[in-house]
Amino acid sequence: MGMGDARVHTLVLATTNPGKVREYEWLLAEAGLPLRILGLGEVGLSAPPETGETFAENAILKARHAAVGSGLPALADDSGLEVDGLGGAPGVRSACYAGEGATDEANRRRLITELARVPEGERTGRFRCAIAIVLLDGAVETVEGHCEGHVITAPRGDNGFGYDSLFLLPGRGLTLAELTLAEKNAISHRARATAQALPVLRRLLAQGEEGG
Repeated sequence: MGMGDARVHTLVLATTNPGKVREYEWLLAEAGLPLRILGLGEVGLSAPPETGETFAENAILKARHAAVGSGLPALADDSGLEVDGLGGAPGVRSACYAGEGATDEANRRRLITELARVPEGERTGRFRCAIAIVLLDGAVETVEGHCEGHVITAPRGDNGFGYDSLFLLPGRGLTLAELTLAEKNAISHRARATAQALPVLRRLLAQGEEGG
């Protein structure tokens, strides 16, 4: 990797969430990809409105916004929690379940309130993650991953973010927030989607080397 292709090996991650940036830095470093990751704030952008009706639509919308605004290749994910007993809610509204700009804590409180009317056996659910990558030539690629579990009503664990402390992994008897980052990244919906995205990211690096 020469000095002249530094731009090529920079990837904008379309998020303002430092927890998400840390997870992707870890995941891509583990995969051996020499990519420098910048959050939206580091390239002077804010997050666009998420108007898509699916995780994939929102991921594409965010990745295009980041790529066009920065002139760099961009990766975005849209992820959320689907609870079977709530008809798949909060789903694509996961980040703003308690209202626009809601904190993680407010979203968790709303979920706990909603779960009060759901029988224990119907509190199964999954984290789902869609990743969109906009390459240097403007091509858009999307992949998805998911992680099955059970949603509880009393938060457990101090790691992670979002709904991690309410998402129990039945096989482990632990929530995602009780795992280390390395343990979480071995099984999470984001890790599984990232694994699907690796061939696309390797193509991005090759594309950059040819162009640089």
